[in-house]
Amino acid sequence: MQSQTERPDAVIDAPAGNWVDRYAPPHWRPYLRLSRADRPIGTWLLLLPCWWGIGLAMMYDAPHWFDLWIAIACGIGALVMRGAGCTWNDISDRDIDAQVARTKSRPLPSGQVTLRGAYLWLVAQCLVGFLILLTLGPAAIWMGVLSLVLVAIYPFAKRFTWWPQLFLGFAFNWGVMLAYAAHMGRVDLSPAVAWLGGIAWTIFYDTIYAHQDIEDDALIGVKSTARLFGDNSPKILRGFAILSVSLLAIAILLTGRNLLIAYIGLAAFAGHLAWQLSIFKPYQSPIGLRLFRSNRDAGLILALFLAIAGLV
Repeated sequence: MQSQTERPDAVIDAPAGNWVDRYAPPHWRPYLRLSRADRPIGTWLLLLPCWWGIGLAMMYDAPHWFDLWIAIACGIGALVMRGAGCTWNDISDRDIDAQVARTKSRPLPSGQVTLRGAYLWLVAQCLVGFLILLTLGPAAIWMGVLSLVLVAIYPFAKRFTWWPQLFLGFAFNWGVMLAYAAHMGRVDLSPAVAWLGGIAWTIFYDTIYAHQDIEDDALIGVKSTARLFGDNSPKILRGFAILSVSLLAIAILLTGRNLLIAYIGLAAFAGHLAWQLSIFKPYQSPIGLRLFRSNRDAGLILALFLAIAGLV
């Protein structure tokens, strides 16, 4: 990673050479960074449960041509709503971010974006997301509206609970039920159980991520499961990995069709989590960041096999 000196207007922990820093028009860069467009992993982690929901719906029912649009709409929606969520998070955390080495170069604490500009950017992204949501049917629309409550609460969770990763899991995995509802017109038990499995997965990967900030968080009093678990993180995260896989196994079973194909994907997902645990070191940030980002691959593997199980 290049230093901030080499990229003076960039965010410190953004990947070197990302497309925003290299290709985006200068006027747009601060707003794209506010949306974390320079770090797409969050969009993937929001999108993948949506694709799980489509796969589960196709397994339970049958594939429809409309599923293709649901998959595309979820991709666009994940991009803009993850951006909106990050913008809201940075608005809420602007004073805290100014005190943390990893986040003090973000657009708001560094002065690249005004508070008014951030609010306008937030509204613009939400409007795009709402327009996409309107194409997915009444059940999905209601699920999308309800998700805004979870998104609004999450930035404040670290102030009143040791479990902000739990609240992140509530919001980031809601898409499994939303996408299922877009296909089926309702929410059944299978996606609800998958939502719970996704929450356990989020606690797993975001605790790994939160270990990067554990010292700064302790200094300023920000709570996290990384601080709560401490040296016991590998052992506790093993339990959350097992819980996630178990709940996802039940969600797949409830669909009742092409289970073997789906379970092969789930076994690969489980193997990926086991690999992460085998090399995770709680106080080694470079390893933790690499493992956190690798969860895109874990989630994609499961999404792929659920899609195959739904299509055949």
